[in-house]
Amino acid sequence: MAEKYIVSGGNQLKGEVSIGGAKNSVLKLMAAAILVKGETKIYNVPELTDVEIMLEVIKGLGAKAVSNKEEKSVTIDATNLTSITAKYELVSKMRASFVILGALVSRCKEAIVALPGGCAIGERRVDFHIKGLEALGAKIKIENGYVHAKVPKLVGTDIYLDIPSVGATENLMLASVLAEGSSKIQNAAQEPEIVDLANFLNSMGANIIGAGTSEIIINGVKQEDLHSVEYTTIPDRIEAGTFMSAVVATKGKAIIKNIYPAHLTFFTDKLIKMGANIKLLDPTSIEVSCKNKLTSVNFVTQPYPGFPTDLQSMAMVLLTTANGVGIITESLYENRFMQVPDLRRMGADIHQDRNHAIIKGVKKLTGAIISASDLRAGASLVVAALMADGTSTIENIYHIDRGYEKLEEKILLLGGKIKRIKDGENIEQGVINESCV
Repeated sequence: MAEKYIVSGGNQLKGEVSIGGAKNSVLKLMAAAILVKGETKIYNVPELTDVEIMLEVIKGLGAKAVSNKEEKSVTIDATNLTSITAKYELVSKMRASFVILGALVSRCKEAIVALPGGCAIGERRVDFHIKGLEALGAKIKIENGYVHAKVPKLVGTDIYLDIPSVGATENLMLASVLAEGSSKIQNAAQEPEIVDLANFLNSMGANIIGAGTSEIIINGVKQEDLHSVEYTTIPDRIEAGTFMSAVVATKGKAIIKNIYPAHLTFFTDKLIKMGANIKLLDPTSIEVSCKNKLTSVNFVTQPYPGFPTDLQSMAMVLLTTANGVGIITESLYENRFMQVPDLRRMGADIHQDRNHAIIKGVKKLTGAIISASDLRAGASLVVAALMADGTSTIENIYHIDRGYEKLEEKILLLGGKIKRIKDGENIEQGVINESCV
């Protein structure tokens, strides 16, 4: 049954919160695990619906895949694969599962993978993936909603990406691990999740140099060179940025733990310019606080290390009640302003002109019935509801569950008032008391 959040706003978030493992990393590590004829164990795995979907994708290939929620780990044994097909029913639910294509082509020299789905935030084509695989020697057919790739032997080559696509960089890294000779990906994505994938692959015996820069070199190894490994995923920088935003939005003060501050430099800089206070406590903890009304800023979303598109909606929420006018330019996805109509329902003054949003600060937001249209837009509406006057109902929260582990529990720990209820369950539209769970 569908569920929704009831959020009572106006309470400062205070205390401590610990950030989970990076969704956008762990899913790719799980796909990479099928390269090894042996058992791989990944730690710091968040409890998310996307992780469950990836487990089903991997099990559908014949591998053994088990999650341990208490230990926050997944164990994958891909010694024996019985299928080369990743089915539409699963891949269509989550775009990240498309990286199974590169891993399957590398391991089995053939793959049949459904074209990807995921959040409706705009066109995210797979032609960069396809061109790169073809350059490595694969023959590609696209029919009936599936990509069928087959190759007698992958041979290393130079690949230039027209844009630094994260998914294409990951797929081509995976495909190149077992290729003959060396491959070079130019204009590669530089995200921390790319570095995490490279570190994971290297720990199992791959030979990858330059991850985190615009040029990645993959020196091919043999199947027998790869071995079982245990590995811990990096923290989720987007979850961290979401909680930073929530604390600032509610004029609170909190310690955010299990965070790599260097992964959020650009975002942190903008928060400080708006008036937030951010203090480094130790290499993996920061203190975030805000007392005064924020000041508007302008920014443009860019590939890493620029302003992250996944945190654009959070920053927009902060701008809705800041002094002055802020302008956001979304340079990566054409439908990334899905939160705008709901923020307007809450009283925000936002004018949208194609990929530009002009936000004039208002005195306050007020509670309303709103709906999560995608993962990050949905999370931004939670932040908006926490800072608003009155109570908000947020529907379609299954989008949020794809990327945030136990979000309401962490908000409750910080003193926020939020309750998850099933559709059709009655609840008074008023203040939520402290007994909410």
